[in-house]
This record gives sequence, C-alpha cells and structure tokens, in this order.
Amino acid sequence: MADLIGLAVFFLILALVFFILGARGIAGFTMDIAKWLVIIFVVIAIVTFFL
Repeated sequence: MADLIGLAVFFLILALVFFILGARGIAGFTMDIAKWLVIIFVVIAIVTFFL
C-alpha cells in the first residue's frame, strides 16, 4: 500500500516538472493519475482499518 503513495508522489513531481516545462496537457494528465492513486490509497486504508 505504501507503493501507491510512492507512485502518487512520483506522478505529482512529474506533473510539476511538466508544468514548469510548459507541457500543461501532460501535467494535467499526470496530476489526474496522482489524484486517483491517492483516492485509491485512502479507500484501501479505510477498508483495511474497518476490517
């Protein structure tokens, strides 16, 4: 489960790099991936907390 957070941070950093370089379309796409990885992590964390 820690891998999801690692991937989310990686995609967040990647999105920031693309944003700085001016590739806003790719930056938005990688930010969406990071957002969904964090959402999946939170859902799995809540489910495992209650089980």
